[in-house]
Amino acid sequence: MKKLILLCLFVIGLIAAVFGFLNFQGLAAKGEFETILLDFREDIAESVIEKDLQAIAGQYHVTPQLDNKYSAVDHVYVIKGDRQRLKELKKSPFAQVTEFIEPNYIYKTVPSGKATWLGELLAPQNEEPTASLIGPNDQYYSKQWNLHKIGIEAAWTRSKGSGITVAVIDTGITKVRDLYETKFVKGYDFVNDTEAAKDDNGHGTHVAGTVAQATNNAYGVAGVAYEATLMPLKVLNADGAGTVADIAEAIKFAADNGADIINMSLGGGGESQLMEDAINYAYKKGVTIIAAAGNENTNGVGYPARYDHVIGVSAFGPDGERASYSNYGAGIDISAPGGSETGTILQETINEQGEGVFLGLQGTSMASPHVAGVAALIKALGIKEPDEILQVLQQSARVIQDDGLNYYGAGQLNAEAAVKLASDGIISVPDFFRWLREQGYLNPGFWIDGGAIALVPKIFMVIGSYLLAWFLRAYFPFAWSWSLSGGLIFGSSGLFFLKGFYIYDLPQWPFRVLGSSIPELGNTLQGTDALNPLFASVLIPFVLIALFLGHPTGKWFAIGATLGITAFLTVSGIYDPAVWGLGNSNLARIFLFSNAVLCYGLARLALKKE
Repeated sequence: MKKLILLCLFVIGLIAAVFGFLNFQGLAAKGEFETILLDFREDIAESVIEKDLQAIAGQYHVTPQLDNKYSAVDHVYVIKGDRQRLKELKKSPFAQVTEFIEPNYIYKTVPSGKATWLGELLAPQNEEPTASLIGPNDQYYSKQWNLHKIGIEAAWTRSKGSGITVAVIDTGITKVRDLYETKFVKGYDFVNDTEAAKDDNGHGTHVAGTVAQATNNAYGVAGVAYEATLMPLKVLNADGAGTVADIAEAIKFAADNGADIINMSLGGGGESQLMEDAINYAYKKGVTIIAAAGNENTNGVGYPARYDHVIGVSAFGPDGERASYSNYGAGIDISAPGGSETGTILQETINEQGEGVFLGLQGTSMASPHVAGVAALIKALGIKEPDEILQVLQQSARVIQDDGLNYYGAGQLNAEAAVKLASDGIISVPDFFRWLREQGYLNPGFWIDGGAIALVPKIFMVIGSYLLAWFLRAYFPFAWSWSLSGGLIFGSSGLFFLKGFYIYDLPQWPFRVLGSSIPELGNTLQGTDALNPLFASVLIPFVLIALFLGHPTGKWFAIGATLGITAFLTVSGIYDPAVWGLGNSNLARIFLFSNAVLCYGLARLALKKE
């Protein structure tokens, strides 16, 4: 009876947990909005749409209108409204004639940290700027630690981005002096519905400069892909805010007008079907889309970086460490220089009066255009498809060891290695887990960091533990049992496939714990690879044997765990002998091997007693 009650409670708890997740929306429903989008079906006649619009106007006392002149093709209309009106519309007959009715969420420039004026970056004596003795002759190139960090000079020997168009979807672009020699194509101002996408904030001009600032012109600073062409698309107003309707139209405009790369240094809360459709549309037309991860220092990227087919970029500072503000974890594909308190990203932009100034900013907004620029360098070398460009970026990235919390994604952006890989044309198999998600085989709320799953050593650990048990069984006959198998698995590998598993907007540490073996529990919560010597030793097996040897079922779990830990320590000593206080030295390897021998001896002793 007791077991039946416990089983019922477990099933009820499991159902409640699953139901709770299915109803958990997190950031997807947390966005701000002041207007509502109605996307009328393509098969509905214009006369019917007009009649419905009149009915909406009369019923809700609003004036439906097209978001901009490009919205007419898709029949996308906007009305003022709050969450209550949204609920009413979704339950109304108008839902039958629309593809969807959703909030017109407001996205913003990703909030930046401290700004640094040029004077603060120069020596106290206010020395005259001098050209770099190595590299381009731009006056302040020596201040651009970010370009040196990604190996840009070596990359320029192979590609400068010629022939590639990068759409900057932002606050617009003002042609400050250091952009005079940069090539432009026609863009659009979706905020004011005008042809000239002029910047009235400064954010977009700064971002554009990182992508393709004129370089080697004896003035200012350099850009990553300075022979690329810029397409200015203004979707954010002077306050740095804009709607998903404008952003979605800008994405489609870019795809329809020859953009190769899209950079979006903006974001917010709220999942939008309209924007997701626009991203998929651009992706199918071969456009590579890159977006800032966000500056909230939280686990999981914001929108639009969260959508499939968008490369999410986190930020690091001059010391190579993750910037304290940068989002991390789920959705991070790669990291790039974003700046920190010790060093910002310097570019020419505009001040509040619209005058050109050199300003250092920090944020994932500044990191994203570095990746967009390198993507342009890659595409100029003949790598065309977005997935292939992502593979080059990730496979060439500078891998950061001990990145259990996925601060850096595949690693830190490496322009030199990226263009070399693109030139050689050797691209390996794409990320299997990302492919599963983008093909719809995984729930969009899930994200898997394939790099966290050390598949080969884990398989060796499991096999090794079973081989040890099989070997000892020849000397001390015993029956296989579920408790023994459980001990072998949790002692050797744990449920390792869960270690890189994320659910957006929920803590990831429970999956790290479930995905860890017993010796890894001492370093799991910290997200480090170095083993805690108290856990990765004979200590825990000794305690387990002492506690459960007299228990008919528990003893087999204890013996199995001891053999599993033996295999874990042995394989770790071969593959990655990292231990707190000992590093990766031979001393760490000796420590692991010695404790593996002690664990094996302990298991043998326990079986002999049996």
